Amino acid sequence: MSVNQSLKPITTKINDNGNISIGGCDLKEIANEYGTPLYVIDELTLRTICREYKEAFSEYKNIKMMYACKALCNMAVSKILSEEGFGFDTVSGGEIYTVYKTGVCMKDVLFNGNNKSKQEIKFALDCEVGRFSVDNFYEAGLLDKLAKERNKTAEIFLRITPGIECHTHDYIQTGQTDSKFGFDLTQVDDIISLINSKYNNLHIVGLHAHIGSQIFELQSFYDEIIILIKEMERINKKFKLNMNEMNIGGGVGVKYTENDNPPSIKDLAEIVTKAMKTCSDNLPTIYLEPGRSVISTSGVTLYTLGSSKQVPNGKKYIAVDGGMADNPRPAMYQAEYTAEVVNKANYKEKERVTIAGRYCESGDILIEDIELPKLETGDVICVYNTGAYNYSMASNYNRVEKPAMVLVNNSQSDIIVNRETYEDLVSEDRIPDRLRK
Repeated sequence: MSVNQSLKPITTKINDNGNISIGGCDLKEIANEYGTPLYVIDELTLRTICREYKEAFSEYKNIKMMYACKALCNMAVSKILSEEGFGFDTVSGGEIYTVYKTGVCMKDVLFNGNNKSKQEIKFALDCEVGRFSVDNFYEAGLLDKLAKERNKTAEIFLRITPGIECHTHDYIQTGQTDSKFGFDLTQVDDIISLINSKYNNLHIVGLHAHIGSQIFELQSFYDEIIILIKEMERINKKFKLNMNEMNIGGGVGVKYTENDNPPSIKDLAEIVTKAMKTCSDNLPTIYLEPGRSVISTSGVTLYTLGSSKQVPNGKKYIAVDGGMADNPRPAMYQAEYTAEVVNKANYKEKERVTIAGRYCESGDILIEDIELPKLETGDVICVYNTGAYNYSMASNYNRVEKPAMVLVNNSQSDIIVNRETYEDLVSEDRIPDRLRK
């Protein structure tokens, strides 16, 4: 079973004292030491999924693994991924800066995104990122201009929309024809002609497509690759180019609940390899951009129970000290999660409750109608599979500090993101002099 097919980090177990531990660390003790809400990343789970990807694709020699930083980006995670042989798919200057400060090889970095700013492009060029994924006509002109000013040639993918609608939430589909991302197939010849005739500081190395996220149906990847192969062969022949790189994006799903049945990484590799064998020419280099499936299962979030409320003839709500500001996915996507009570793992008697957050929104509900042991104030709840898109989408809504993050491994825990303080919240605030009179 692949790591992405597991609900929990691979080191999860119940200690003799009845508490849940991950990475050899008792989660109740971790919560007491670092406070809650608390993001916890299991290093062994993260390294294991990285190695699963490398092993699954080992027969396809021309492969580059590019971690999608948008799932979770900080220096410690970037360091681990770099050690495991991954490059980085970035979508902002901040993500580029993070991996740059981590000390990774910048040639292994791709800059993606549909509205890159001039400042971000300048920074990416100065950092000498390996590839740009050009998303639109405006960006092509801007990138050429800025590269020319630096006497550089930018190696680029052309991002296209292959017209594939995968079975996932509408907000995380990206490959359909009507999308904010990429060139429509009817526009490809126009942008290539423009680059060939006018933009001398851009060098097209290949095509890029991304069809969505949390995908369970692998046929979508097969269809995407076939479209990319045919389009590359057509373009190379018509424009006498030698494109030999293909970025197929990421998007493989993970198991958030027992009802989820994502494909294994091995299954993904088999269908990608099968599709690539249809190439009539030499096999191109494949860039793969997994994000969620790399980091999600490695992460959990710990919360402490505060108040509770029994609605007459209705639900019982239990309120925790976090919610939609540290995990907006249930409110945004109706995402579902699995949770356990850290300090009552062996309790058999259960009650049906709804886990509510602390924020001033009626929609701040983390998990509806879940069976948990009878709860008391101070109990610690562990929500599984929160490594992806929780920390990275967190906010300071209600002026609440963002949680800390710890890395656990071999019974050791280390802070990798400090908890914000009240002083952090006001550190960038300014009161104009005219208001001080």
